[in-house]
Amino acid sequence: MGYKVKLQKISRPTNKSFFISIPVVLVESMELEKGEEFEWILEDKNNMILRRVQQKKSRKLPQ
Repeated sequence: MGYKVKLQKISRPTNKSFFISIPVVLVESMELEKGEEFEWILEDKNNMILRRVQQKKSRKLPQ
């Protein structure tokens, strides 16, 4: 199942940023924590991969 999100643009006099919110269900299932580092990998013009810099051990998700 996929989760739809919208790209948000924040314009300030000194910079412009874009944000994507991560749904809580994904945050909880991946055990994400505030301050963790991630990197975006551009696969092609339609796909980006968000990857943890410090990888955690995988565990099987409940079905």
